[in-house]
Amino acid sequence: MRWPAQVLTEVGSWTARPAAFIAIGCYAVLWIVFDHASFDWHGAATFLALCMTLVIQRSEHRDTQALQAKLDELLHIHAKARNELTRLDEKEPEDIERFRAHDRKGD
Repeated sequence: MRWPAQVLTEVGSWTARPAAFIAIGCYAVLWIVFDHASFDWHGAATFLALCMTLVIQRSEHRDTQALQAKLDELLHIHAKARNELTRLDEKEPEDIERFRAHDRKGD
C-alpha cells in the first residue's frame, strides 16, 4: 500500500510548481467559458481560495527546500554525520517519522 503515499507526495510537490497556477488558470477559463452563469461571487471566492492554497503551498515548499539545503550542507561538512541522513528527505513522511522514532529510542 505504498502507492497512495507516493502519489500524495508527488501531488504535493507538483502543486508547489508554477504549472499548478497555470492549471488553475485554465480551469477558471474553462469554467467561465462552459458555465459562466455559475461563476458568481461564490465561484470567484472558490477560485481565490484555490489560488491562495497554491501560494501557501509554494511558500512552504520553498522554505522546506531552503532548510533542507542548509541541513545538507551542515551534514556534509560534519565529520561524524551519518550518510543516510543526507538522503532522508527523499523518503515518505511516514518513513521519516519511523526513522526519527527509532533514532530517539537509540539515545
